[in-house]
Formats: sequence, structure tokens, C-alpha cells
Amino acid sequence: MNHFSYSSIGPGHDRQQLSEPRRADPGQWPKLEAALAVVNHDLTATLPGQDPLILMVDPPGQPLPPNGIDRGQVYVAMADGRWHGNSVNACDLEEGDPPEPDDATTVLTVVADAAQATIMELLWQAWPICWEHKIGMHPRPAGTTDDWYQGEMDADGPPVWWCRGSRDGNCHDVSLVGELAASLPGKQRRALRHSERRRNGRQ
Repeated sequence: MNHFSYSSIGPGHDRQQLSEPRRADPGQWPKLEAALAVVNHDLTATLPGQDPLILMVDPPGQPLPPNGIDRGQVYVAMADGRWHGNSVNACDLEEGDPPEPDDATTVLTVVADAAQATIMELLWQAWPICWEHKIGMHPRPAGTTDDWYQGEMDADGPPVWWCRGSRDGNCHDVSLVGELAASLPGKQRRALRHSERRRNGRQ
């Protein structure tokens, strides 16, 4: 991530400063925003003091085309604008292609994966954690087995947080993405409800 990008415009000319990364405007990426709101439910449930993740746009090195589609790259970022990992939008669009994936399941999986990369790299911790096995989980289609691989065509379940399990190979789906709160041990669930009541009381 580079907040200070410059582009040379030719010999003997001053360098032209390119646009810096910025927070995505509300409503600009509705499917990505909806998916990120779901993932932020899990973040709040498992890291209660953490600010919600946001979408950041890293603009292209040229003005917007006439059709007005922002061809910058969109990233899932910490509240302070830092991110890690791949963009969550399609950048090399052919004419007529949508800037966001059409399929809500795909969008949620991509955003969950990007959120995990940002949290793990910038907070230096595994996230989210399976409470039973105390190891990190990964977003996958529901019902996949240990030998599932990315791009497998017959795995079309909703995205879940999946745990590899112990050495015995007892992998399992922990919860749907967005519903990790229900999988928490009782003590953590009660603490989460208490903090939500306090937060709602201040609003």
C-alpha cells in the first residue's frame, strides 16, 4: 500500500501527484458494503474492542472514464485505512461487466477472506478462532471436506467459517459467516450481549 504515488509526465516536467487511497463513498459499492456489514458482525462478536472494518479505494493512475465506473481497486481495511491482501472488486473490466460480482455468496466469501487477511496481518493474530480447537478458521462453502480446494465446482453452499479440527481430521463448519456470535461459549455470549446493550443505551 502506497499513500504517496507519483507519475512522471515526461522529461523536463514536474511529477504529477496521483490520487491517494480514500474511503469508499457510501452506496458506491452496495454489494461489498452489505457483505462487509455481515463480516463486521463476526468481528464485533470475536474482537469486541475492535473498530469495524471499512472499504478503501486505491484510485487508478488516470481520471475516471466517461461511463463513470471507478476502476480503482477496493480493499477491506482497518478503520484507519490500512489494509493487506487482495482487492475485492473486479478491476480489469470488459465493456458491460459489473464492477462487483453478481453472486452474493461469492461477494461474501471474497470479503470475508480479505477481512481475515487484513486482521491477521495488521493485528498479528489469527482470526477468527475456533473456540473448540483453538486454531484459526477459514471462509469456505458449507459442507466442504478437508480435501476441498478453491475453485471446486460442486461446493456451492453458503460461506461458513470452517475449522480444520484436530490431528484426527475432525474438520467442521463452525458457523455461517456473520453468525459467529451464536457459536461463542456461554460466557463470551453473555459478555457480548452485555456490551451490545451498553452500546445501544448510549445511542
